[in-house]
Amino acid sequence: MITINGPRPVKDQKTGNLTYTDRAKSGLIGVVIHEIGHNWFPMIVNSDERQWTWMDEGLNTFLQFQAEKLWDKDYPARRGEPKDIAEYMLSTNQMPLMTQSDSVLQFGANGYGKPATALTILRETVLGRELFDRAFREYAERWRFKHPTPYDFFRTMEESSGVDLDWFWRGWFYSTDHVDIALDKVVRATLEPADATAAAAARKRERDTEPKSLTAQRNAGQQTVVERDPATRDFYDAVDPLDATAADKRKAAEAYADLTAEEKAARQVTDNFYRFSFANRGGLVMPVILKMDFADGSSETARIPAEVWRYNQKNVTWQFVTAKTLVRAEVDPLWETADADRSNNIYAGQVDPRTLKIDTPEEGKNRMKDSDMKVLPDSLRTYDVPPK
Repeated sequence: MITINGPRPVKDQKTGNLTYTDRAKSGLIGVVIHEIGHNWFPMIVNSDERQWTWMDEGLNTFLQFQAEKLWDKDYPARRGEPKDIAEYMLSTNQMPLMTQSDSVLQFGANGYGKPATALTILRETVLGRELFDRAFREYAERWRFKHPTPYDFFRTMEESSGVDLDWFWRGWFYSTDHVDIALDKVVRATLEPADATAAAAARKRERDTEPKSLTAQRNAGQQTVVERDPATRDFYDAVDPLDATAADKRKAAEAYADLTAEEKAARQVTDNFYRFSFANRGGLVMPVILKMDFADGSSETARIPAEVWRYNQKNVTWQFVTAKTLVRAEVDPLWETADADRSNNIYAGQVDPRTLKIDTPEEGKNRMKDSDMKVLPDSLRTYDVPPK
């Protein structure tokens, strides 16, 4: 294959020196890398560009992006960076990647940019470099001097990596959906204490954070009937309705005494149970990368696999347990999933508090357990071995 590439240096009319712009430099480096890549795709791994543009130009643009970043970490790559495809993913007149070449609209973004970005995300975020690189090499070796179809590529990537990627091919190659995962709500839940007095104190703290009645506040300075007339006061005016009664304490103590050692240990947990509600606004299923910042200055990033959307592709709730206090959460903090709307990725608002009550299901009446009979008649006994 012979390729004649541009651009070229231009002669300065005043000095006669040959000069070139930084854009001409990066453009020439990029196109040389790209055209050399075509020696392999599609000249050796011989896919049909007339039918599936992305198998030729998309795979090669992906490899070009990888080579450019190894040439210079700050290389101004035109295609392959996830954040750079977001605008196209929101545009109109799109066609799925699996569209026949002559029917493709926005040819450059579709045939080159989107598949290159998809493979970058597959390598960096979904599979990881080790699995992806092994699978991609397997595809190149297995199909050299042959004529692979997209399905051969899909199957080889899955067989070699050992990962089911149906959801990925469906979203990136068969649809025009885009990535937009919103963090809608955060709830912080804690277990209700087993001790009745401690549980009552927790309820009071939660109540005292609520704003007081606006009407009552604006009535300040006016005596109420109860304040004015001692005769209207009774027992209920002298106690807090959230106080634990003697019956509450007795019931809680009896319930705790009936727990197993494992259940008692569970009731002592004081960690926060954070529940994050995500919404898939763009339709394209993707892993959820969530960075959590805590009050002590530490941070932690959770990588939630795409299978979290298995039962509901629109809305999902994910739970994280920690002793730390959350102050901020952000989806896709490194801009690695091509999320098209980052305005809904950060949650730094009110974290809704909840108290998790322990609901012990009532067992069916066990007459044997409650019976005064200590020894069963021989006719009702069961044995592991026949009696002698």
